Amino acid sequence: MDCFYAAVEMRDFPEYRGRPLAVGGKERQRGVLSTCNYEARRFGVHSAMPTAQALKLCPHLLVVPGRMHVYKEVSIQIRQIFQRYTQIIEPLSLDEAYLDVTDSPLCNGSATLIAQAIRADIERELNLTASAGIAPIKFLAKVASDMNKPNGQYVIAPQQVQEFINNMPLQKIPGVGKVALQKLHRSGLYLGEDVCKADYRELLIRHGRLGASLWKRCHGIDNRSIQVSRERKSIGVERTFTQNIVTLAQCWEVIESRLYPEIEGRFNKVEALRSRGITKQGIKVKFADFQVTTIETGSAELSLAAFYPLLEEVLHRQQGREIRLLGLNVMLQPEESAKQLSLLDH
Repeated sequence: MDCFYAAVEMRDFPEYRGRPLAVGGKERQRGVLSTCNYEARRFGVHSAMPTAQALKLCPHLLVVPGRMHVYKEVSIQIRQIFQRYTQIIEPLSLDEAYLDVTDSPLCNGSATLIAQAIRADIERELNLTASAGIAPIKFLAKVASDMNKPNGQYVIAPQQVQEFINNMPLQKIPGVGKVALQKLHRSGLYLGEDVCKADYRELLIRHGRLGASLWKRCHGIDNRSIQVSRERKSIGVERTFTQNIVTLAQCWEVIESRLYPEIEGRFNKVEALRSRGITKQGIKVKFADFQVTTIETGSAELSLAAFYPLLEEVLHRQQGREIRLLGLNVMLQPEESAKQLSLLDH
């Protein structure tokens, strides 16, 4: 979908149209933007940007709070449209999904025509626009979906795959972040073609698993199937403070009174999660200079007490800095492992 949250707001509130708009937290609450429309992007505003910074770039930016219950309902409606064309759907988020239409008899079996039909249905029925990427390889479909935004689609035919990859900047590949990209550039790797020409062993030595993954992607290898059922791997909660905090006592008070009750409530709310159990629990801290540090420990049961030594350890890295954000997370036991343990118990 195109700037999904913002698009829903403009649909439901026509007075927002044509104005720079963002969905996110208020400046005084040290909020962060979830998304923004294309009018706002012309000023350099983007998702995950602090609201205060966005308002400096675009002083007349309209920032509205998110309405998650509405977005979830619209997401369900979008999924229902997808299901008219295929049942093989892997959701990535509320507004993004992989669809496998290989065996669909609709639209003469043409993936391009199916994408056009889906986008037309969404626009006609929901008054929202969507973009699509069509490719024979999973990760390339994701890349292609960004090529003709907004309200467009891009096709990479099988015979075009290698040429497209050769000319593709590595930052386009999902999973290549800023830090990894800088390291790749230091190795002289900028385009897919550079990776194809590189020695595989050298890629492994310098870049580890990322190097191996890039080598496969840049040779057009992506054997991942569409995962119709996506397993939840973790639960997390966090708080950004309106005023920075400093001491261990302040942090522990937030954990004990706010964060732990929330994560415990989420974990216990769903029987399927509770029955799986956990493997790790951890703490995340963002300092005033925006540096993030995390630490975790193995744990079979969710425990408030287990977070205390983690907090002590993570604050050893504080170096006098104030704390802007504090979060807790737990890693869930994989579903298959939980089933095997349950069988052993019986």
